[in-house]
Amino acid sequence: MADRDGVCLITGVGPGTGTALARRFASGGYRVALLARTRERLAELERELQGSRAFACDVGDPEALARVLDEVRRTLGHPEVVIHNAVAGSFGTFHDIDPADLERNFRVNVVSLLHLARGLLPEMVTRGRGALIVTGNTSALRGKPTFAGFAPTKAAQRILAQAIAREVGPRGVHVAYVVIDAVIDVPWTRQAFAGRPDDFFSQPRAIADEVWHLAHQDRSAWSFDVEIRPFGESW
Repeated sequence: MADRDGVCLITGVGPGTGTALARRFASGGYRVALLARTRERLAELERELQGSRAFACDVGDPEALARVLDEVRRTLGHPEVVIHNAVAGSFGTFHDIDPADLERNFRVNVVSLLHLARGLLPEMVTRGRGALIVTGNTSALRGKPTFAGFAPTKAAQRILAQAIAREVGPRGVHVAYVVIDAVIDVPWTRQAFAGRPDDFFSQPRAIADEVWHLAHQDRSAWSFDVEIRPFGESW
């Protein structure tokens, strides 16, 4: 990939996992399409990563997402790797949550995945190769009382990814779901969990390394469900 012929599209490029993913795939030779709600927040990263381009996009807006996917294909080429890292969450019990928030979270976490797959996977199938990796968390596997506005969307996201995987996997396209059971090391979590030791936090760089590995697994040993957690995490 040293010639930067490959394209990797990443949604939800924030200061933690999204940025680490962008750096990892850029260092591996990909030209990276960086998607976030505002282009300005990506300006420095775009300058840092050779061949990358920033695209302002609310992935919860299907029309905006379709326009950006067209622009990515026109300016960078068709992605060989797609990483759906964008996430929307709101928390409270079923008594407390605003149903509109649940609907919004569903659009960002689930419906956007459907549009990404419909827009980008047919070309991968034609080529007989490619990867779609979805970053999730343990809310995809269990519903805690105050996660009523979030966990249902992550569970649906995982099942949709599984349905996609079972269709396109035999055609050469690898789909995987990454459950991150961890507090990710970003400034706001450091503040919220002040006093915790460094090894309490999961490092974005290490998460990105695992996603890189998934995207390049030998097809004789593909993974779908992958769980990431710090060694001391109780599970």
